[in-house]
Amino acid sequence: MAGLSDSPGDGSNLDRNSKVVVDGVSKVYESERQRVEALSDVNFSVSDGEFVCLVGPSGCGKTTLFRTIAGLEVPTGGEIRLDGEPVTGPGTDRGMVFQEYGLFPWRTVRDNVAFGLEEQGVKEPERSRRVGEMLDLVGLGEFADAYPKELSGGMKQRVGIARALAVDPEILLADEPFGSVDAQTRDMLHEELLRIWAETGKTVLFVTHDVEEAVKLSDRVVVMAADPGRVREVVTVDIDRPRDRTDPAFGEYVDRVRSLIGE
Repeated sequence: MAGLSDSPGDGSNLDRNSKVVVDGVSKVYESERQRVEALSDVNFSVSDGEFVCLVGPSGCGKTTLFRTIAGLEVPTGGEIRLDGEPVTGPGTDRGMVFQEYGLFPWRTVRDNVAFGLEEQGVKEPERSRRVGEMLDLVGLGEFADAYPKELSGGMKQRVGIARALAVDPEILLADEPFGSVDAQTRDMLHEELLRIWAETGKTVLFVTHDVEEAVKLSDRVVVMAADPGRVREVVTVDIDRPRDRTDPAFGEYVDRVRSLIGE
């Protein structure tokens, strides 16, 4: 291993020409009774084709930041840019996967994956071709006519990934997508996601509370601190893939990230 590589979270290393740029973002929630500063001067960037994980303690604003990048929340200050353009709301340039599967129970696997394409007005047979490609990509081609109730948790999450990728987004955003599955299924999904990432070349921003998951998956780990939410450090994971949890270098990175979270 080349050594643990950290960079500060103050924006000094922010690459404003990157695929995704989070530039001085803050988020404040105000009501008559209280004012909550969820995010304060958050700075980091994600390069084209990079896999970046966000980790941090509870209450550090990981999900708020995710929702802001997704365009579901508006920052109070600062700006988020995708390919140089400000993010002003949701868009098909960002595919989203959540911990809750969010599948329509009355739709088959095929029809769930097709939903975004239908919303875009994509016609047959292009829609069917694209859905077929995505189902093959996630290994669910033979389950195209199944309903969500007939699927395991891991299979449901693979449908969610296929649905997010079907619209060919610029970036895949995932908010703790594997948090509700068992450890064995989670390991399988890790391998599946890394394979899909390698095959598609998509940019991935992945939120997790699991430090080992972050070290296993990502090129870099953005470690956040709480009260208010901000970037403490960005850790570059310099280990060849596939990564082995028993590798001493892997353990060093896990210990380093955990120590940053605990500071």
